[in-house]
Amino acid sequence: MAKNFIINKDVELEVLKDGLSRKILAYSDEIMMVEVNFTAGVAFGELHAHPDHEQVTYIKSGKFKFTIGNEARIVTAGDCVYMEKNILHGAECLESGVLLDTFTPMRKDFL
Repeated sequence: MAKNFIINKDVELEVLKDGLSRKILAYSDEIMMVEVNFTAGVAFGELHAHPDHEQVTYIKSGKFKFTIGNEARIVTAGDCVYMEKNILHGAECLESGVLLDTFTPMRKDFL
């Protein structure tokens, strides 16, 4: 069952690799929000695609070069990117920052 209130300081930080960590903030079967922390020069979102998930990412802080399909753009705090199912995408962290990833449906592989 989904929680109605998620207090960030109470959510466990999961270290994925050097310079990259995440918090799974909220989820149900249909949606998931994840906070991802990147350190510039160390952490990269390798090119990949999701066959079963759409993704929307809000740039909370930092500066990133996102590649989605055949297009690459620089995005900063307040910007947003959308990745449809099966599209190749990745991110290079240019200035350390935080991304808020939202997936539909939720990513069971993250749990």
